[in-house]
Amino acid sequence: MNDIEIRARGMRAVLAPGTPLRAGLERILSGRTGALLVLGTSEKVRRISSGGFVLDEPFSPTALRELAKMDGAIILSGHGDRILAAAVQLMPDPTLPTMETGTRHRTAERVAQETGLPVVTVSASMNTIALFLGDRRFQVEAPAAILGRANLALQTLERYRTRLQQLLVRLSALEVQDQVTVHDVAVIGQRLEMVRRLEAETADYVTELGTDGRLIGLQLVEADSGVGHLSALLATDYAPEDIDGFGFHHLAELSDAALVDTALVARAIGFEDSLDDPLVARGYRQLAGIQRLPSSVVERLINHFGGLQGIIGATSAELREVEGVGDHRARLIRDLLAQIAESMYGQPLD
Repeated sequence: MNDIEIRARGMRAVLAPGTPLRAGLERILSGRTGALLVLGTSEKVRRISSGGFVLDEPFSPTALRELAKMDGAIILSGHGDRILAAAVQLMPDPTLPTMETGTRHRTAERVAQETGLPVVTVSASMNTIALFLGDRRFQVEAPAAILGRANLALQTLERYRTRLQQLLVRLSALEVQDQVTVHDVAVIGQRLEMVRRLEAETADYVTELGTDGRLIGLQLVEADSGVGHLSALLATDYAPEDIDGFGFHHLAELSDAALVDTALVARAIGFEDSLDDPLVARGYRQLAGIQRLPSSVVERLINHFGGLQGIIGATSAELREVEGVGDHRARLIRDLLAQIAESMYGQPLD
């Protein structure tokens, strides 16, 4: 995500339904008068400005609506909480490229390019709101359209999370049977990145919806899959000792098309071997499922027994030899790992 897209995400929150600025824009839309707003001021803005009058008054939706009835641009503070000037004629560099056709939108795009500030337009004829940042234009959509896409993204996310859980169950079966390959971990990486991207997309919709997105936001929080924590555990489980920079975070750099290629996914994570090459699980992910087991004890267990297979095969007496593992923890580890082994052997591997 580049700088303009990051700024656009922040501006979507400022322009979201329920905010004072969005309320003012909605009033302008309903009045069909149109408007051009610059959020922020600078020497560049002052240089291309002519006429108008200075206000420097607190922002209110009704004031914005009344000022929009006049010709010229409205200058707001960077946070949109004050109206600095109105009826301003803006004269940006006419040589700056623009694909817009209407006078208001051509001016808005050139002002955004020349000043680097966000510029918002309300189109009276098209009944739309647009945000200009740099050389980019972002449509500010109606809440109903965004809500429809947000619900669809949430439904898709639920399906992806379900599939991820199924793949993790299968991975656990393979770990217990010591049959994990590079391909198996790469497939998990694919699904983790897909879930992460869908979570980010849905979170963007929540931001864009403002107060209308509270329910979607609650659903997103409730169904949090913890992909970041899971990715870190898997990376610790399978990172080759002789490779630096190993990790699932590199998958964010892949395009959607590249993400479906398992070989590309494996290389992005940091695997240099064939997809069919075997891997040995250290056991961090499995041991993380045991409540009240400190990470320091987990580390000592893995170092002592050499990995998950050694821990599964250890007796209670052997577990107690590890510092920090008493009778209770040894019994807890043995019981839970025995349950995992017993249940996982019954899982199909295909």
